[in-house]
Amino acid sequence: MAVEVPFGSSILDAARAVQVDIPTLCKHKDLLPTAACGLCIVKVGGSRKMPRACATEIEDGMEIVTHDAELTEIRKATIELILSNHPNACLTCGRNGDCELQTIAGNFGIRQDVIPRYVRDLEPDCSTGSIIMDFTKCIKCGRCVQVCQEMQNVWALSFLERGINNRMAPAGDISLSESPCVRCGQCSAHCPTGAIVENDETTTVWEALRDSSKYCVVQVAPSVRVALGEAFGYPPGTDLTGKIYSVLRRLGFKAVFDTTFAADLTILEEAAEFVDRFASGKGELPLITSCCPAWVDYMEKRFADFIPNFSTAKSPQQMLGVMAKTYFASESGIDPATIYQVSIMPCTAKKYELERSEEMYASGHKDVDVALTTREFARMIKQSGIAFRDLPEGKSDSILGTYSGAGVLFGNTGGVMEAALRTAYFMVSGKNLEKEAINIMPVRGLDGIKSAALDVQGTEVRVAVAHGLGNVERLLLTVRQARRNGEPPPYHFIEVMACPGGCIGGGGQPYGVCDELRRQRMKGIVDSDLGMALRFSHENPEIKKIYSDFLGEPLGEKAHQLLHTRYKDRPAYQR
Repeated sequence: MAVEVPFGSSILDAARAVQVDIPTLCKHKDLLPTAACGLCIVKVGGSRKMPRACATEIEDGMEIVTHDAELTEIRKATIELILSNHPNACLTCGRNGDCELQTIAGNFGIRQDVIPRYVRDLEPDCSTGSIIMDFTKCIKCGRCVQVCQEMQNVWALSFLERGINNRMAPAGDISLSESPCVRCGQCSAHCPTGAIVENDETTTVWEALRDSSKYCVVQVAPSVRVALGEAFGYPPGTDLTGKIYSVLRRLGFKAVFDTTFAADLTILEEAAEFVDRFASGKGELPLITSCCPAWVDYMEKRFADFIPNFSTAKSPQQMLGVMAKTYFASESGIDPATIYQVSIMPCTAKKYELERSEEMYASGHKDVDVALTTREFARMIKQSGIAFRDLPEGKSDSILGTYSGAGVLFGNTGGVMEAALRTAYFMVSGKNLEKEAINIMPVRGLDGIKSAALDVQGTEVRVAVAHGLGNVERLLLTVRQARRNGEPPPYHFIEVMACPGGCIGGGGQPYGVCDELRRQRMKGIVDSDLGMALRFSHENPEIKKIYSDFLGEPLGEKAHQLLHTRYKDRPAYQR
């Protein structure tokens, strides 16, 4: 069979282009090939060597055998060798039923140990409270190290020791919490086994739901609605907002809120902050967004000189948390001490954010009690026995659940910027962007760094968007250099998201993330915005009401007290 592929394609790329599945455990679509696992060997006509398909560039006229009896036996032996250093603990593993090693071993019919097991007795690292690292389950594929070092530029993970004792660990063999780790969870999103997983807190939530003294409420983030369905057989990007509301009520939550409401609230505060700085010269430019806790952690450790540029607005998760235990509690006549707030987030770093600083207790209580990832949420639904696909469409509680399309856009890279510009334009000009200008296309898409210029009554506003921390550093270094040269800032407003693609590619989303899947999830978010009559955060009637009845005005005294936070310079290594 003749196959034509673009110049520079690998043998693995070519095979996938014609629906041929060459097994691999180390190659991921996001990452460069390492040829570490040895499973993707193939035969090439005219050569006695068996090159690794992921790292071998295809050439004109090449004749390739991808599968035969000999290759199958070699691959099977390789899997058996990998399993000899892997614990036999599938039933209690966080990736049971969703593990690439387990799947491949099953595909090759491996039913017993052929090689005696040698598994080192290494304690798991639970120090961050966000992700768990079980070093005994590492297969040394190198994905997590490559993600952490090259894609995220965090450098918290490395390989230590040699030979049979070679292992993945935090650099310097310290705990993960002492390392430069920012808890983004991209290592867990790319790990093929249970070596790195989120800290599962579903049992804690079940216990709270059974506790009659607690008034359990829940919020769900914008990006969860277009990713959760993957755990139930829906195509990526399917918007399941209504079913999510229904299942949350069936699980026993007494009030169901939408974090997208708080995204609109964030926009009112953040856009007002930008206009205040840009129009009146109060504060430094560029203003940098602060919704992403992994980015906040990274900034405090690596770019603390930008603290004056950082928006003090809390993330939507924390804004909704404090509103639930103040405004909602007051309006509903509920003792805030009894409210137990759960958030469903795409992100492992959201677990860290709950206790990042004293401002996360602005209600007088812990504003959000537990943060679950999308993966944890899917497990809870499956544990409950609820037939998710058969559920009717439900509704959120309007008091903290009505939202605009602008708020939904928070789920994508560029979405915070687009939503903020829609409202900032209104705050400056007194009118909304024209219909054809609402969709700010230059800040959309998966380019690592995006920029745009918007004319606001004759004044140019320059903005930039970066996602993936490696891209963030490149962008901020240009800003820092302009500052050192005494030049005007190249941008007035910058949005940052730690994870590639933004929250739709968060470290707590369903496994298998790659750019193709990110685009599908992104389309679901954009389509949701396009389909809404309400597309400006400042036009959300519930937002207007909460300011009128409770907060006063954006950046006002009460808003600052409840909705804003502070930052501090912290060392990258915590010892």
